[in-house]
Amino acid sequence: MDTSFLYFWEGIFQNPMLLISALFTLGVIFVNGWTDAPNAIATCVTTRCLRPRQAIMMSAVFNFLGVFVMTQINSSVASTISNMVDFGSDTHNALIALCAALFSIVVYSVAASFFGIPTSESHSLIAGLTGAAIAIQGGVGGVNGAEWVKVLYGLVLSLVLGFLTGWVVCKLITILFQNMERRKADVFFRYAQIVGAAAMSFMHGAQDGQKFIGVLFLGIAFAGGQSSVAGMVIPVWLMLMCSIVMGLGTSVGGEKIIKSVGMDMVKLERYQGFSADVAGALCLLYSSLFGIPVSTTHTKTSAIMGVGAVKRLSAINFGVVKDMMLTWIFTFPGCGLISFVIAKLFMFIFG
Repeated sequence: MDTSFLYFWEGIFQNPMLLISALFTLGVIFVNGWTDAPNAIATCVTTRCLRPRQAIMMSAVFNFLGVFVMTQINSSVASTISNMVDFGSDTHNALIALCAALFSIVVYSVAASFFGIPTSESHSLIAGLTGAAIAIQGGVGGVNGAEWVKVLYGLVLSLVLGFLTGWVVCKLITILFQNMERRKADVFFRYAQIVGAAAMSFMHGAQDGQKFIGVLFLGIAFAGGQSSVAGMVIPVWLMLMCSIVMGLGTSVGGEKIIKSVGMDMVKLERYQGFSADVAGALCLLYSSLFGIPVSTTHTKTSAIMGVGAVKRLSAINFGVVKDMMLTWIFTFPGCGLISFVIAKLFMFIFG
């Protein structure tokens, strides 16, 4: 199948559903950059290493680089997302169902961000695709269990590994720098944390950018009469387009989420903020290399909790953690149900 930009450009004018799916996907990517990317820079801002606008612009640049660079090195996360569900052999209905899944993600994510709650677009995406696949196939036969189980691995990795890595990294840093003069250490970690936030932003783009590249690539395949993207190579223009849109979304901001993640959950010093950023970036790198889709929100907040636990467990505001956990728990059934209903409605109207 032709995957050139010219083919895509001609296709969006010939196939309205491809145009809608492309717009929805780019909309979700934009919302992801707007609502999810601020998690990467939350600690950097709240420890006063950078002003909010400076941090947001830096994050936008490194989100762009993360999507573009990592997808060319290893696109296994994009492949996992593309192969997670089976929309059947009818590519027309499959494209309609994909549009419904993307629409449900936008609705769910915007509603959550309105209340300043860190969202997991990763889980929204997985839930939306799964709900739409169940709707079009009339049962769970549309779900690829072998690929979907990686989501469960991702839940464990982002929560357990994020917490443990945050604790270990912070503990090592306290041991290594315990004899350094406080003023010198403060200056060092001010700049080190900027580097850590840049690394976290890069890996956010690498993880979340790949997920949505996989979805848009799937839509292009459906429009071209292909029921899957197995064996197909993601074109460079698609990586570039998605990375630009995510960078633009990040530049819009998200200061309410920065406050919720970086200030309300646990009070951090600069060395702790650096520890959380390094731990989060390491977990995202490991997951990306093994093709495991994880929530960057889960990973970063778990790392922050692990860092806070080095001093004492009471340093963590468990009320905020509880609110986040409830939001994540509701994402799968909530977004999945919305996607199921909208997919049925769209197929009735457009099928």
